[in-house]
Order: sequence, then structure tokens, then C-alpha cells
Amino acid sequence: MRSFILVFAFLFSIYSNATIRLPKIFADDMVFQRDKLIPVWGWADANEKIEIRFNKQLKTTKADKNGKWMVRLNAENAGGPFELSVKGKNKLVLKNVLVGEVWICSGQSNMAFTVSEGYNAEKEINEANFPFIRHFTVERDISSLPKDDLKAGKWEVCDKTTVGNFTAVGYFFAKKLYEELKIPIGLINTSWGGTGSETWTSREAFEYSDEFKEMIAGMPKVNLDSISQIFIKSITKRIEILQGSKISPDDATSFKELTFNDASWPELNAPELWEPQDLGEFDGVVWLRKTITLSANDAGKTATLELSKIDDEDITYVNGIEVGRNNIWDAKRKYEILAGILKEDENVISIRIVDGGGGGGIYGETADLKLTVGNTLIPLAGKWKYQVEEVKSDISPNSYPSLLFNAMVNPLIPFAFQGVLWYQGETNAWRAQQYKKAFPLLINDWRNRWPQGDFPFYFVQLSSFNETNGDSNNGSMWAELREAQTETLQLKNTGMCVTTDIGDPNDIHPKNKQEVGKRLSAIALNNIYQKNRVYGGPTFKSMEIQGNKIILSFENVGSGLSTPDKYGYLKGFEIAGKDQVFYYAKAIILNDKVIVYAENVATPAAVHFGWADDASDNNLYNKEGFPVVPFRTDNWKNVTENIKYRIVQ
Repeated sequence: MRSFILVFAFLFSIYSNATIRLPKIFADDMVFQRDKLIPVWGWADANEKIEIRFNKQLKTTKADKNGKWMVRLNAENAGGPFELSVKGKNKLVLKNVLVGEVWICSGQSNMAFTVSEGYNAEKEINEANFPFIRHFTVERDISSLPKDDLKAGKWEVCDKTTVGNFTAVGYFFAKKLYEELKIPIGLINTSWGGTGSETWTSREAFEYSDEFKEMIAGMPKVNLDSISQIFIKSITKRIEILQGSKISPDDATSFKELTFNDASWPELNAPELWEPQDLGEFDGVVWLRKTITLSANDAGKTATLELSKIDDEDITYVNGIEVGRNNIWDAKRKYEILAGILKEDENVISIRIVDGGGGGGIYGETADLKLTVGNTLIPLAGKWKYQVEEVKSDISPNSYPSLLFNAMVNPLIPFAFQGVLWYQGETNAWRAQQYKKAFPLLINDWRNRWPQGDFPFYFVQLSSFNETNGDSNNGSMWAELREAQTETLQLKNTGMCVTTDIGDPNDIHPKNKQEVGKRLSAIALNNIYQKNRVYGGPTFKSMEIQGNKIILSFENVGSGLSTPDKYGYLKGFEIAGKDQVFYYAKAIILNDKVIVYAENVATPAAVHFGWADDASDNNLYNKEGFPVVPFRTDNWKNVTENIKYRIVQ
């Protein structure tokens, strides 16, 4: 018994003085990047001696005066499993460590989208038995200052009990790589739905950017609690000036009533999210009101109220009586109005909208915003009165720039990896023109911070989603964002996966992530892993005007242009004259060129291909099956040209 007590006391003395700590990215089942120096770092007592063993390597170092230490292990070939041991006053041993290819997967919800949510999920999960594929999920976190470690995270080995929670895009990319390379693949999933690129970019990058340095000057360098107080105070002050009244839930009790006087309320457009309008970016509760006039013939009848989509939640009233509510942000609202509610002369539609993050307000197609009373159809698109009831006190990732970079990217540096897979842009669509600077800034920022040079950065172009019914004549924010992504290919060692043909016009989260992963893997297999193949679709090169026709030439056509249409009819093309009015065009393939024309355009000046929120009609490919990159031949004004990112000050 005495000997047991002595042993226990000895062990307790060791572990009570245990000081060595590793970042959370270092854990059992992890994957190191092959063929590169392997940084290993952590914390200990000041000046503590550290011994690191991995495979056949032994490295020693000493913690600095602040207790920080780092070694760089020699590059290793793919293989494993191995153990990593770190010894100082205490000893840490990580087991089942592999060496292979590591990819960082980042962006917003379409990267966070899991295998269990996708197409054919049950089959994919049941067939998942790949112990050499590993996945690390970075727990969501925000910080106004750079952090040195993650909030939490976990490495998992791929099997049918774990794969359902993997990023679907990353998993199908890794699965294809493993099939061809037969080496371990590690995925680091650091993503958050509904987030803009600015929150993933460091403060320093903005400070050295001509486009953004004035913006970032208003960002205080304080902790999150302090910034939260500043945020609420600043945004409340701005909105109260804008609407000319105090923000108070007590005042909102009468906003639904027909008799309430909203003459002093400001106005916004619907359907259109409020972020790009005067109301600006904030989360909270907003009331919208619209007054309509009905004849005596329509008064008292049953009716149907359609409100397109509302982000996130709504309770809708007509003349003070609730007619419906919904908390699904991307569902079309359609509410029945019972007989006796509508009155002759003035009627009021009041909507209480709760926005918990990302976009807010009524959005979708103009035609889906209407009131139908018998044979009478009353359009409701246009100006609506508004008043803010409450500003949410929580800081969201989009409240200020750099919040996710600080908490979910900076702690990963300098972990060695091969490249980045990026799927983001939906949140930036309403300021797409500025994304031409914001997105390259992010890429260069990450490259400058990781000591790996111009590492591969492959991204997914926005898919097809009919967010605002945007097209060539109305303007399309989504088409402009795709153009910004295409122009980012000018950066060295980048690649883009086109997905307009595999999206869902009615779902911002298309379920076919298998094809997305496959197309991304084709870029990597060709560019990095020397598997010579066609890895992308044709891109617009030049045009020639011949009479009433425009002849288009392309690059990267692979073994030739093709279309799955059995009659050879091409879709997705539009043509315009100098009046800038676009018409759907007829188009045919001839000798790997495309001839475009329209009967309404005698003297053509420009062509658009896939220039719409919903570009799912596009059906031009190369024979290898990769779709043509959407494009335009003009440089006419964009609808997002003057919309800039701004922060609360």
C-alpha cells in the first residue's frame, strides 16, 4: 500500500507540473503534409528544453522567455501510422499519425455542407471505409484579435460512423485523390455558413490595401466584449438617425394595426435584402408596412398573400390580424386571408421580420410579391415603410472584418499543407464588383502569412440560384460575382471549378457535391500530381462581328466543343446591340467556334453567356464534360459597381 501511495504521489507531481501544450490541430489520427518541412510548435515553461520524436527523427529545442517553442521536422514521404512524442517536464504522445496530402477546406455554407446533407447520402455513408482519409473540423469561433489556438477541433478517421459530418466538397475531392494516389489525405475544415470574404481576411491585409485601408481604420483594436458594446451603440445610433426615432420593443406593439400612422417611417425596396440598402448590415427585428387600396367589390373577400422569400423569420399581419408565419429563410411565403379581413379603401400589410445572421428582409422574384383577391392582382414589389424594433446584441462573423481569420485561420499558421479548397461568394454577391479586389486580397493575405509561397488555391464558382431573378437586362449580382471569381484566375497557381450546370435554381445549397469534388480534384491531379488530363472547361477568347452574327472563339477547348442537346441547340446565349438591350440568341457550334445571332438584333455589339442568377440553361461543354465558363464580351456598367463593404463606426 505504501509503495502504491509513493508511485501515485510521484505521478501526481509529474502531471501537476505538466507544462508542455500543443495546439489543438495536433492530435491523434492527424495527417502531416508529405515532402515539406513539418512545423511542430507549442507552449511550455520559459526556457524549458523540448525533445520531439517522429518516425526516425529526433529534434530538440528550447522554449523562449514567453514559453513558445517550434521545430521543423525534416520532410517525410507518405506513410504511417507513426507516433509523435513531445517531451519536456511532461510527455505527450500522439498516435496513429499519417503523412500524406493535407488540404484546407474553407468558405461559407456550401463548404460547411456535410456528406449527410447531400445527394445519395445514405449510399455514400454506407460505402465510406477509407481509414487513410482523415477530417479535422475547426469549431466555429470569432475574435477581434488574432488567437494563437483554436477554440476546439477534432481529427476523425473516415468510416460510416464519421463521414456524415465531413465537408461534402472536401470529402469527394479527397476520395478521388485517394483513388488515384493511394496515399493518406487530410482535410482541415474551417468554414462558417453565411460569411463574407472580409471576415476571413486579416486586418493587416486591409491596412495595406488602397481599396480597404480607409474602411479598416474604423475598426477598434480591442477585445470582443468591448467591440460588442461599440457595435451595438454605433449601429443603434446610425439606425435611430436614419428612421428618426428611438429603437424600442415597447413602441412595436401597435405596428401591426391598421390605424397606426407610419407616415414618418423611411422606406426600402422589396424584394431586396436590406444590407445593400440604406438600412445596411445588421441583425435584429424589423417591421415592414405597406398600404394598399381595395375597391368595394374586393372588400371582405378571401385572398392570397404571397411575399416571395423572407430571411429569416416572419409574422405577417393584415389589418392587425395575423395571417401567417414562417421560420424557413429560403421558403416562399404564401398566406391565405380569410373573408372579412380586407376592407374597402385602405388596408395595411405588416410584417415583423427577425434576421439572425447574414442577409435580412424580403428577397426573390418580383412576381412572387403580390396580393390576389378574386380576379384582382395587386403587385406588392416596390417601396415598403420600415422601422427597427431591436438590434441583436450578438456579434456575428460579418459584424466586423477579420473575426474568423483571427479565430479560425490564424491559429492554424504555420501548419504545413498542400493547398486550399474555397467555396464562398454568395454573401458577397451584392458587392460583387468589389470582390474583384477583396478575393485576391484574401488569397494573397493567406499566402503571405504561411511560409509556403504561392500555394495552390482552388475555388468553386457560384452555382445557379435564382436569388433575385437577375439577368442581362435587370442586372445580375450573381453573374457579376462569377465574373469576379473568373478574373481571380489571373493570380498564380489558382484554379476554378464551374458549377452553373449542377446547381438548383430553388436551393442555394445544391446537393450534388460529388461532381464539385470531382472537378476540383481534376485541377489538382493535373497541376500538382502530374496526372496529365483536361481539367476545366473552355473560356472565352475573342469575338468577331460578321453582319448580324457574332463568332466566338475559345481557349481550353480540350478535344472540342460539344453540347448534350441531341439537336445541337445551345442555350444560355444572349445578344445585344449598342442599345444594350439583350435578347435570347440562337447559337450553333461550327469548327469549335460558336456562331450567335438573334432576329431582333440587326447590328450586334455584345454577347452574354450564362449572365443570370440562374444560369442552369447553359449547355455548352468541351467533350471531356467540363462546362464553358460564363462570360460577357462587353464592359457595360455593373449593378454592384458602387456598393462597398463598410463597418459600423
